[in-house]
Amino acid sequence: MKGVVLAGGRGSRLHPLTKVTNKHLLPAYDQPMIYYPIQTLAAAGIQEILLVTGGRNAGEFLRLLGNGKDFGMGATQMGNGLQL
Repeated sequence: MKGVVLAGGRGSRLHPLTKVTNKHLLPAYDQPMIYYPIQTLAAAGIQEILLVTGGRNAGEFLRLLGNGKDFGMGATQMGNGLQL
């Protein structure tokens, strides 16, 4: 089974925090918000996750998530998406 995490959007309601980064990369308690859905899918046994991003922040996700080994997955990049 594969999972999909949608992490696009401009985050206009969170401006000015989202002026320099994607809203999903902002911290929520002790980690970036994007970690929560990825950890949930990984805990459910899902080994392949497609992270759909957009715009100018796609590279920031790749830098943050690396190759996915912290979540027990590998990563490949596909267009505007990052597949873990």
